[in-house]
Amino acid sequence: MPALLVVETSPRGDHSISRNLTRRFVDRWQAAHPDGKVVDRDLMETDLPFVNAPWLRAYFTPPEMHSAEMKEVLRLADELVGELLAADHVVIATPVYNYNVPAALKAWIDHIVRKGITLGVDGKGLLTGKKATILLASGGIYTEGSPIRDRDIATQYLRLILGVVGITDVTFVAAGNAKAVDLGEIGREDFLNRFQEQIQAAAA
Repeated sequence: MPALLVVETSPRGDHSISRNLTRRFVDRWQAAHPDGKVVDRDLMETDLPFVNAPWLRAYFTPPEMHSAEMKEVLRLADELVGELLAADHVVIATPVYNYNVPAALKAWIDHIVRKGITLGVDGKGLLTGKKATILLASGGIYTEGSPIRDRDIATQYLRLILGVVGITDVTFVAAGNAKAVDLGEIGREDFLNRFQEQIQAAAA
């Protein structure tokens, strides 16, 4: 049974372009995989702490030496990693803030890059054989040919991180100029329709 992990980051609810892209993607994926399982991880509804000193102490302590307190500190991180390990396909839907990913998504990444679990002690990624689709919503346009292409930090960062943990089959759907919806220059559905073909191909 194929498994899809959906990681959501936008705080805008139904008004979010990235969340609306996700709905379209999941609908298409479920149509292509009627026996599949979808796991939703909404980072806006997850009390995800930033990495701190107790977390780092637990991280760098061998598991067999973990105290009860250390196990509790890593409990959520272990849950997030478990979701990732169980998935065949990972969808990360995110807005772009100041050219990069939101803090909540960076925090999720810090929790799932784990030596010995998602990253080998030799530095090689352990999550081989998985696919990832990134649904990006940004006010600016950073795709090929854009005069501000060099500011596309979010795409570079996510591709790098996924590659580090072993996921190299990565598809990006970049919904640039999403601000046009907020400015009333285009309707939300008309804007989303521009990316329907890319979404269908990525979800098939």
